[in-house]
Amino acid sequence: MTSKKWVPYLLLAPGALWLAIFFLTPMFNLGATSLYDPSGSLESGYVMNGHVGNYADALSEYWPQFLRSFTFAAIATVLALVIAYPLAYAIALKAGKWKNILLVLVIAPFFTSFLLRTLAWTAILGDNSSFVHFLQNIHILPEGGRILATPFAVVMGLTYNFLPFMTLPLFTSLEKVDSRLIEAAGDLYSKPFTGFRRVVLPLSMPGVVAGTLLTFIPASGDYINAQLLGGIKNTTMIGNVIDRAFLERGAYPTAAALSFVLMAAIVILVASYVKRAGTDELV
Repeated sequence: MTSKKWVPYLLLAPGALWLAIFFLTPMFNLGATSLYDPSGSLESGYVMNGHVGNYADALSEYWPQFLRSFTFAAIATVLALVIAYPLAYAIALKAGKWKNILLVLVIAPFFTSFLLRTLAWTAILGDNSSFVHFLQNIHILPEGGRILATPFAVVMGLTYNFLPFMTLPLFTSLEKVDSRLIEAAGDLYSKPFTGFRRVVLPLSMPGVVAGTLLTFIPASGDYINAQLLGGIKNTTMIGNVIDRAFLERGAYPTAAALSFVLMAAIVILVASYVKRAGTDELV
């Protein structure tokens, strides 16, 4: 009996060890780096003096990039939800024998690297692309107008790249909806939209919450879309700042402090959102 008591802990041990090595240890090192003296350099080295001012300096200097990152991520999340919900609804409740094929098409972008998918958008949204010329011809874009290197291009890239992360949780929730409940709503003289609002939507809320989290969190820290599809001034996200601070300027304390502030902000936003959503199944 005593030996059986340890079985669950033994099963958890590999995962716990993995998290300790590849998550907790790097987090501890990152936290220590964020307290180094910022006056150091790669050549002279950094001194640990508990300089908590790195956090205040990071926020005061880069708050526009934080705000822009969360704004872009929020817009992309809403757009992904608007696109993915009808798609997931159709696959889960209307696709029939085509369900598996459509699901493969949803996850097909994952067969190509994130970087290549984003590079493909530079061709689609480029100044000489057929899409841009079409928009100019129908006067949506002015002559000589462009999409690439604008906030619109960055948001479109984020929406496209993270769309499967929204679609799959929604599909999972919608597939669990008992079709007899929808039929019962119709038998009670409920209009289709009312039946959807009162039956389907509440039952799919765990998928909505999970999908929005899976989209918003990585989109907030993304830097590839802003780097490849954005410009220099009005599209820089906090991920780009962290990337340059680490790899180009060697400003490790600043980069580490920015990383911790980003993680803390995301945790606060996510905790508040989940609490307000009130989805017991998710939490």
